[in-house]
Amino acid sequence: MTDNTQDPGTTPDQPHDSAPIEVNSSGEAVADHQPAVPRPADNQPTEVLGSGDGAVAAQAPAPTAAEQQAAAQQAAAQQAAAQAHPAQPTPQYTQAAPAQTAAYPTDAFGRPIPGPDGSTPIYAPTPAQQQAYANANGYGPQPSVGQKAPKDPNRRKGSVAFVAALAIAALVGGVSGAGVSALVYSNQTNGTPSSEAQGPSSVVVNNTDSVNEITAVAAKASPSVVTIEVAAGESGGTGSGVILSEDGYILTNTHVVTLDGAASEATIQVKASDGKLYAATLVGTDPVSDLAVIKLTDASGLTPINWADSGDLNVGDTAIAIGAPLGLSGTVTNGIVSALNRSITVASSAAPTTPDETTPDEGDGNFFNYDLPNRDGSTPDTQTAQSSISLSVIQTDAAINPGNSGGALLNSKGELIGINVAIANAGGSSSASAAGSIGVGFSIPANLAKRVSDEIIETGSASHGLLGASVTSATSTDSATVGALISDVSSGGAAQDAGLKAGDVVTNFNGVPITDATDLTAQVRTLAGGETADLTYVRDGQSVTVSVTVGELTS
Repeated sequence: MTDNTQDPGTTPDQPHDSAPIEVNSSGEAVADHQPAVPRPADNQPTEVLGSGDGAVAAQAPAPTAAEQQAAAQQAAAQQAAAQAHPAQPTPQYTQAAPAQTAAYPTDAFGRPIPGPDGSTPIYAPTPAQQQAYANANGYGPQPSVGQKAPKDPNRRKGSVAFVAALAIAALVGGVSGAGVSALVYSNQTNGTPSSEAQGPSSVVVNNTDSVNEITAVAAKASPSVVTIEVAAGESGGTGSGVILSEDGYILTNTHVVTLDGAASEATIQVKASDGKLYAATLVGTDPVSDLAVIKLTDASGLTPINWADSGDLNVGDTAIAIGAPLGLSGTVTNGIVSALNRSITVASSAAPTTPDETTPDEGDGNFFNYDLPNRDGSTPDTQTAQSSISLSVIQTDAAINPGNSGGALLNSKGELIGINVAIANAGGSSSASAAGSIGVGFSIPANLAKRVSDEIIETGSASHGLLGASVTSATSTDSATVGALISDVSSGGAAQDAGLKAGDVVTNFNGVPITDATDLTAQVRTLAGGETADLTYVRDGQSVTVSVTVGELTS
């Protein structure tokens, strides 16, 4: 029996089950001495629910006088309690239709009657009874047997987050993948403890429904990109770098560590993507390619960058830049590969020969900005140190700004395709007039960057090819085709050994079309000294291809 129930229709107790009682002057219940009148249904045989053979349950014995007296006393006590503590009004809900009578045998007191084997049958309410009880007690619609429960919208969010995490983890893999998964999972209702999250803290995923390829690349590569702060006296600057090894070798630009050629002994501090700070020392620079390697102090367990083969790139491929433009660490921008084998000429960032030479030469002094060229047709190829250098670069429209120098340019797999080095500037080359990105950025190809960095780590310097000739850009008065015009050949040099003469026009070098003198110089410098390449030139209207073994440029 259920206590304090206002609606008898929701419990097994029915009004006709009650027994009349008398109360004396002291408030005590007095047993009714009239014999109980049995109802027709009390002593009728009833089939046991679930009985396969249709066995009939034993008839329930009539209650004794003691049982009747006990029931009367219990009812009196309930009535007294109800008078002393009136029931609080309950919220009014829509009353459900009366439930069907349960199809199981009970005795006069509503107790289940044991079956032939002595077991008590299990009562399974019908769907209508379930819903009626739920409605009466303020619960929402309940699924009936055989029906699926209504979907919880939060479950879908969690499953989407999981799928998004898998999409990132498939590209990231390993520990970084787990870290990104933890960051994505934090949007679920149950959450993930922050102490369990690993990987890049700078890559934020708020909307798991829109995780894309760029997010995945950023999550994979960000732990391999660092911010570099350089100071010398009162001068200072910020650049970027990529991690080459677990123990802290970092690849960046020469102009980052020499402050555009103004300092030879600078203090270097590096900030990793996880917020750790490291002191760093200079391993070596290569001003010809504007690459440098530094080494972190007491570093271990870092995440090295994954290299791509830049020789496999196509124009139109995805290009994603990560670095610290204007000191904003962890900035991610994207675009495409706009051009390959683009040649540019920029100021050399070679460090001063003595530590006290900290003032750059008069002029632009701003290596990062590449002035759109006014061709004068002259590019000497000599043994002496150059005030400008020619680079063969990847052109991209991914936004690159000062501070991105030395940072990563990545493909859609999160692999390094280039080291960001310069941007085109149509507003002048001085720092004061330099604008930000105009959608024309340049990056040193990964294949050259890897060769140079390996040589610097091994020997402290890198090797570059030398053709042994002075060249200018061909004009219509000199040639019927574009190319690099040989104006002079050095005695005993690689050009002379290959049979080149003054007046020849070089149109192809090592499989790359040559359109002017800058193209040829940049392609020759890409090779290490002693390497061999095919060279095509035009003489008297005839095209000739020869093999040339380049010399080595010395500083």
